[in-house]
Amino acid sequence: MAPVIAISNLSKAYASGLQALKEVSLEIRKGEIFALLGPNGAGKTTLISIVCGIVRPGAGSVRVDGRDIIRDYRATRAKIGLVPQELTTDTFETVWATVSFSRGLFGRAPNRVYTEKILRQLSLWDRRNDRIRTLSGGMKRRVLIAKALAHEPEILFLDEPTAGVDVELRRDMWALVRALRESGVTVILTTHYIDEAEEMADRIGVMNKGELVVVEEKSTLMRKLGKKQLTLHLLAPLGSIPPGLERWKLSLKNGGSELEYTFDAQEERTGIPALLARLGELGIAFKDLQTRQSSLEDIFIDLVHQE
Repeated sequence: MAPVIAISNLSKAYASGLQALKEVSLEIRKGEIFALLGPNGAGKTTLISIVCGIVRPGAGSVRVDGRDIIRDYRATRAKIGLVPQELTTDTFETVWATVSFSRGLFGRAPNRVYTEKILRQLSLWDRRNDRIRTLSGGMKRRVLIAKALAHEPEILFLDEPTAGVDVELRRDMWALVRALRESGVTVILTTHYIDEAEEMADRIGVMNKGELVVVEEKSTLMRKLGKKQLTLHLLAPLGSIPPGLERWKLSLKNGGSELEYTFDAQEERTGIPALLARLGELGIAFKDLQTRQSSLEDIFIDLVHQE
């Protein structure tokens, strides 16, 4: 199946000299939830802005549903809904008016039933006649999501959609995202809440310094790059790693009362039995042990800090 978004060798440099994107290539599949992670300044928003036609690329190409975003701007942009980071909307309009206007902006005929459905899903129905300037920050964020969905897009971009919002909105929004995916909408999100990406995404891309560092299925990424840690809670604290334990990747934690061993869970021989036997030979006793699998956050931090 052809990708719904095909990005090829995309680069962008600003007049300040900042190289925001460096030959980024990426394909997004129809109907998937794709999470784009990266530190501030990694190029995530620039990439989204180019695909949505807000920023012109310096080099490379982007195709949406087989059409070039520059030559066929109107057709490709009509397929996309965008929820930006900034709370930008007409503060003196009512919720109903601004969402309805967004639908008409893309040439869609009025559809009261659909607009009501979106407002109800986002808990905005009771505020439909309120002017936007009277709403809280969380409610304004809901309005932005409603505006992005007003013209029934096939692709939805969410740029840090839950930054600084309440738990209720996060819960409502992710329920809506799941429903959209089930209806065939492709969702691309950037987020600093890595637990959200870990829970929601089908695939994950990590950006750093304008480059796409890795793109993988979430499960594959966790399996390939995830590590496991064995923590031994010692009966007596150690001041340093004793001689004779050099072959294991060990570190002391919590004032020397915990001995931590990091290993690859995919390896057939983890070295744990030999380590425990060696500790017994050295007279190092422990009262408890536990293992922990690397989270997506651990993997992300490792990737962006690699040279």
